Amino acid sequence: MTENKIEMDVMGITYSQIQAGAYALLLKQRDGDLRVPIVVGVPEAQAIAMRLEHVIPPRPLSHDLMVSMFHAFGISLDEVLIYKFSEGVFMSKLKLSTNDQDLELESRTSDAIALALRTNAPIFTTQEVLDKTGFLIQDGKDGKVAVKPKRTLSDMTVEELQKKLNRAVKLEKYELAASIQKAINEKLGNEPKTEEISE
Repeated sequence: MTENKIEMDVMGITYSQIQAGAYALLLKQRDGDLRVPIVVGVPEAQAIAMRLEHVIPPRPLSHDLMVSMFHAFGISLDEVLIYKFSEGVFMSKLKLSTNDQDLELESRTSDAIALALRTNAPIFTTQEVLDKTGFLIQDGKDGKVAVKPKRTLSDMTVEELQKKLNRAVKLEKYELAASIQKAINEKLGNEPKTEEISE
């Protein structure tokens, strides 16, 4: 799991063009040109943005409290590893250590990154995740920046889209589900496929 790790840097937060009411956290490959967008909710985006802007809240946020607890109990966050991307979800682990013990804990990626920013812990991913989710930003001939995604909904098969649709509905991400359903309909010549949507 720790082989072929690729270090990533946090570039910033922007509005998500994929999911309404959410934000996109953009990571950049430290020794390369690939970027990875991660959709995060409003509270997580706020926690990350406040740290990036060095804003100190009047009361500690949940991630600030967790870091205080790390310090109080002699726990060190050594690194964050984004180790898998499956059905539109990034999976991450925290690598923690104390004086006599090493631990790995599962974490939401947004929480893991919020903690990494507060502890200066490095953020890593794998080549497999980068291959699946990374995209290039290249200079066009006119000098403008062009974003070239590696894979979009239109690139996926109907079976892949159906799996993403079922998961989006299960997670009550209805705006995303609508976009996926539209892509399915386009591939099927606008034939209705609503009977396949899992409630």
